[in-house]
Parts: sequence; structure tokens; C-alpha cells
Amino acid sequence: MPPKKTTRSSARSNKQTDVDVNESEVAAPLQTGKRKRSSAVKTKVEKNDKDETCKASYCHWLMKSEPESRIENGVDMKFGIEDLKALPNQTGCWDGVRNYQARNFMRDMKVGQQSFFYHSNCKEPGIAGLMKIVKEAYVDHTQFDKKDAHYDPSSKPDNPKWSMVDVQFERMAKRFIPLSELKKYHLQHKAKGGPLKDMALFTRARLSVQPLTAEEFDFVLSLENTDPI
Repeated sequence: MPPKKTTRSSARSNKQTDVDVNESEVAAPLQTGKRKRSSAVKTKVEKNDKDETCKASYCHWLMKSEPESRIENGVDMKFGIEDLKALPNQTGCWDGVRNYQARNFMRDMKVGQQSFFYHSNCKEPGIAGLMKIVKEAYVDHTQFDKKDAHYDPSSKPDNPKWSMVDVQFERMAKRFIPLSELKKYHLQHKAKGGPLKDMALFTRARLSVQPLTAEEFDFVLSLENTDPI
């Protein structure tokens, strides 16, 4: 992969909104107790090969990254959809994820699956475009790089903790779909029923890598062709 000056969506941030906050992806080992993880983060994501319905429901994704500059440990965490588009072959590795549940979701990803590119920790968070998975999970090299913002001294080369995938730009959204609009639909659907009633963007908001059901993905995609509410 081409060299990068930035890491991806897993960056810790002091910015917080009611729902648009990247998860605390802490590189320190669990036993340090530096941060308490939420019950959602503590939940172990397990594969159930017998549950084909469950497996089929996780074939679309939403992945967060920061489109605005923010320096952490001397590294600019900025990586928006335009940055992905500008890379050779419009392809890059989605590194720096330091949350076990988000990592496990990436390990479930398959080549060809689509993901929304979500701009996070910015003036107007929301869905900026689409990308696809072009390489399934493999070892994230940044965990061993002492100069990287996501260096993890507890991870060893013979037993690495963290994984990444390769993604490729597909296209910009026909219109930017802001978090504020998605939240309105979520509340409507939660009250009256609808595909976004259990959307992870609101039920597991702190995760920077989130699964989407086919119904959730299709509904959000359809919003491109509608007027904002």
C-alpha cells in the first residue's frame, strides 16, 4: 500500500456530540484500567456459522473518519473521502482501529462489500460517499510503529491484536447526508417502525466501524434521491 501520513477513523478525540463520537479505541492493554469501556464495547462479537440470517445481515458497513485536521502525537489524523480518492488506485488501508468490537466487525468484512464513508468529528458529520472492501482483514502494521499515534506496546508480532482492511473509493454521495437528517429518521422509525429504528449509528454510536443491515443500507442510499427533511 502507498505510504500514508495519516491514520484512520479510530482516533481518540476530545470533541463530542450527542451521537457522533468515535469510540475510545485505546491502545493500552485492558488490565491498565486507563479507561472504562461501555457495556457495548465489552460485548464480545461472536460468529455463529449456523445462523445464516445473522451472517447475511452484516454485509454492509459504515466507517467513520475525520475530514478535518487534528494533530495527535505529531500526526495529522485527517482522512476524508477526498483523501481516499486521491490515493493511487483510490485505495488505502483502514488502519488504527483500537476497539475490539470495531476490529471484529472488520474481520467479518468480505471483498466486494460496500461501506458508507462517514465524516466524523467535524462541523457537519454525515455520509459523504461510498467505498468497497478490496482486501479482507490482515495485520495492522501501525500497532508496532512507535512513531504512530496508535502504537500498541502490548501487541506482539507473534500475536498481533489489531487488524485492518483495504478499501477503495467508489463514488461521492449524490448529496451529503448529514447526521442531523439521519437522526430525524431514526427517531421517526423508532416511534412508528422503520429500517433505521435500530441503526448502530445511534445504538452503538461510539463505534467507528459499524454494521448495517441490507434494509438500513438501502434506505440510507435512497435518501440521495430525496430532498432533505
